[in-house]
Amino acid sequence: MTPAAHVSAAIEVLDDIARRRRPAADALKDWGIAHRFAGSKDRAAIASLVFDALRKRASAAFVMGNDTSRAIMLGALREARGFEAAAIAAVCSGERHAPAPLSDAERERLETASLDAAPDHMRGDYPEWLAPRFEAAFGARAAEEGAALAARAPVDLRVNLLKCSREQALEKLAHLAPAPTPLSPIGLRIDVGRGRGPALTAETAYVKGLVELQDEASQLAALLCAAAPGEQVLDLCAGGGGKTLALAAQMHNRGQIYAHDSDGRRLAPIHERLERAGVRNVQVRAPRGKADVLADLDARCDLVAIDAPCTGTGAWRRHPDAKWRLAPGALDARLKEQAALLEAAVRFVKPGGRLAYVTCSVLREENEDRIAAFLAEHSDFAALSGAALAEKAGLPDLARFASPHGPGIRLSPATSGTDGFYVCVIRRADR
Repeated sequence: MTPAAHVSAAIEVLDDIARRRRPAADALKDWGIAHRFAGSKDRAAIASLVFDALRKRASAAFVMGNDTSRAIMLGALREARGFEAAAIAAVCSGERHAPAPLSDAERERLETASLDAAPDHMRGDYPEWLAPRFEAAFGARAAEEGAALAARAPVDLRVNLLKCSREQALEKLAHLAPAPTPLSPIGLRIDVGRGRGPALTAETAYVKGLVELQDEASQLAALLCAAAPGEQVLDLCAGGGGKTLALAAQMHNRGQIYAHDSDGRRLAPIHERLERAGVRNVQVRAPRGKADVLADLDARCDLVAIDAPCTGTGAWRRHPDAKWRLAPGALDARLKEQAALLEAAVRFVKPGGRLAYVTCSVLREENEDRIAAFLAEHSDFAALSGAALAEKAGLPDLARFASPHGPGIRLSPATSGTDGFYVCVIRRADR
């Protein structure tokens, strides 16, 4: 397939996504099944174009004065890839499988349109209904933060200190040109530019459990929990086990971690991951009907970690289609789940113990406002300031990311170069 044919195919996939409001991955998979002549490199090129268009959907539509799939794709070629009007016109030749030639109006928009007069939600490429919430979180920097969330993310790895040092991991993966992550002392970063990321799961270092795929913000969230060897830790929303593995490494396999999730299906990958990583201090507590599988942990835990279900606004760099499917009703549902989880966690925190609340959201409603509501109802808990949280974790430099809206640490692509995360640790009073 030619580059022009890739653009035509991307427009076709965007049409399918818009018409059926479905995840981009599903639409791309179906396109590939229906067009088996397309090789893996063709499918990768088309996927890259589709995701670039979804990252820049609002700004591309503003530039083109139209929100059709063709207009968004043409605008994204300019906004995401830096193509000039002449280069886009060359792609749109109308020959064979190329898109139809540019109209006079399209060419003029590509040559002259500016985002200077665009509202923040279009310059920042996020849904209009989230505009007041982004303003509440970021003030005058809302568009800048949105634009950073619309950029491509690098590939970050967490070094498993149970098996090797960061220096050893750098040597093992030297052929991928990794660099140490700027903030996490246990991370590596691989810049993939516009190309395909490496097949990391086939790398020997990954297969042997020396490294795990994990964004730097997620690494920092686990480090800020400050789990210590010998502690009793409950990971209440363990899912596939990413933070469980990170906490186990911090604890040097000493003490005990109880990995639980309300949906046992989400726990399925954890067993193989624990074995690969050499983790020996984790008990998996999957749900068993109406049985209370955590009854023996009442008031026993030094740390309860909640990786709360959220809107995922902080992870848009990795899932750009998710932001356009997000609806106000989803936020309302997540807020109820977060409140219920915080309430459920209280019973497990022993006197003097702590509760770590983590989201991959940038919205105040899911972060600082949620913590404020919890503290208003639980006078025996107090939140650590961002500076105190960073200091206790041995990462004092993170104090510069202390939230301006309340306790905790707030990370984002524009400020920290990571995914958007919020971390707050709440300590229970000694009796």
